[in-house]
Amino acid sequence: MAKPNKKVPESSVDIYCSQCKTQLFKYRKGGKGSLIKCFKERITKDFTVAPCTCPNCNTIFARDTLIRGTPAFKMIGGKVFSK
Repeated sequence: MAKPNKKVPESSVDIYCSQCKTQLFKYRKGGKGSLIKCFKERITKDFTVAPCTCPNCNTIFARDTLIRGTPAFKMIGGKVFSK
């Protein structure tokens, strides 16, 4: 399997918790599709205290995993949204 692109995308999105609207990450996302996974190396600012858990409402919004040999968070459907 191929690794994620070496060149980091220019555009950045803010990722929020769907339940309490708290900001979780500032992330360099490539493409126009929905947010399914977040590679840890592309997270520019992390607002969470515990990994994969919202700091405000303690909702688990992702799972810690390896995707194509790279550490990433796999998002649970409907738990987060991005702007």
